[in-house]
Amino acid sequence: MYNLHAATIAIIAANVLVSIKGFNDQFFFDRYKFSIGGIKAGQRERMATSGFLHVDISHLFFNMFTLYFFAPVVIKWFGQVKFLVIYLVSLLAGSLLALFFHKDEPYYSAVGASGAVTGILYAAILLQPNMQLGLLFIPIPLPAYVLGIAYLLYSIYGMKSRLGNIGHTAHFGGAIGGYAITLLFRPSLLVTDTLMVLLLAIPIIILFILGKLGKI
Repeated sequence: MYNLHAATIAIIAANVLVSIKGFNDQFFFDRYKFSIGGIKAGQRERMATSGFLHVDISHLFFNMFTLYFFAPVVIKWFGQVKFLVIYLVSLLAGSLLALFFHKDEPYYSAVGASGAVTGILYAAILLQPNMQLGLLFIPIPLPAYVLGIAYLLYSIYGMKSRLGNIGHTAHFGGAIGGYAITLLFRPSLLVTDTLMVLLLAIPIIILFILGKLGKI
């Protein structure tokens, strides 16, 4: 399951090279990070380039390590081209949701592949919801869909409370992108796994309700 495919290697290489450039060149980092002010000034490429920049080595490693584990699941189902599509759509979906929720905060900025990686993670969970996942502080493996739903509910809490220096909005947007494109590529899941499709949609529905009510 953990074989490295060419598409995964290409994404990891792009993230490593761009991030290292950003580590060593503050002007480059500031020019291509996600920035509400910059995007509103017409620099829309930031919505894509920011997804390849990282704050430090640990940030980069965690994102690429997560991608390494879940990319093979998506590639197994869809192949490498559609995997890349899911990755890039999730990246942009994360940036779009961040832009939507933070549009009135000109100094809001963010970097990282977390939105794209979360999209791959959520796609993998939708495709194989019963695979067992474990966390360091939970000794018993749990079904992937349980952790997926819990993670997005936590992201809503993080968005609402501005918890930590983390782009919770981009994570959530990435998950929406991964979820939507997976269903677009595999609409039969709506029939064969209707319950799981609905369960994984719960956090997304909650977010839009809270947004509509102005609670987030």
